[in-house]
Amino acid sequence: MAYDKYPVEIKEFNEKVVQINRISKKTKGGNHMRFAALVVTGDGKGRVGVGLAKAADVQSAVAKSTRSAKKVLFTINLHGTTIPHEVDCHLGAAHVLLKPAPPGTGVKAGGAVRAVVEAAGIRDVVGKILGTANKISNVYATMKALKSLKPRNTNSTYSTTPLPPPNLGGGGPQDEGGITAGNQL
Repeated sequence: MAYDKYPVEIKEFNEKVVQINRISKKTKGGNHMRFAALVVTGDGKGRVGVGLAKAADVQSAVAKSTRSAKKVLFTINLHGTTIPHEVDCHLGAAHVLLKPAPPGTGVKAGGAVRAVVEAAGIRDVVGKILGTANKISNVYATMKALKSLKPRNTNSTYSTTPLPPPNLGGGGPQDEGGITAGNQL
């Protein structure tokens, strides 16, 4: 009977490295080099998180940012394979627009928005980056946009509270807006 020394680890989350920055700090002893990694993590079923971490080498930075992304996972509201409604989000200089799309459209979004949306498991969406080209800002703006999604209500598009009945008159002399015998033309 053969048994593996290292069991096969089942990957629960998809990890996407969006950006790696080389950071240099000037110190008394010379330049101190480090790396910063931006990682988006998601399960493809509506949960997504983002992590940004620094370390002495790239592999450690990616591992740290993956751990921090798993700590901040949150669930988004989906409507089938798309988002429930259009959302427009600003975060600093970043401006991200996400629109629902019919089934079969796919992900039509660029760079940072695409990474977040695919990790979340959204299969049909149209996205546009309107502000800065900074990937870190755009990833966090997309996360803010996804957090602001409200579930689609079948009764009313905008409000969950019922409207009062319309005033059709017939309430007596105090009723001014309705049709009564006295104010007919």
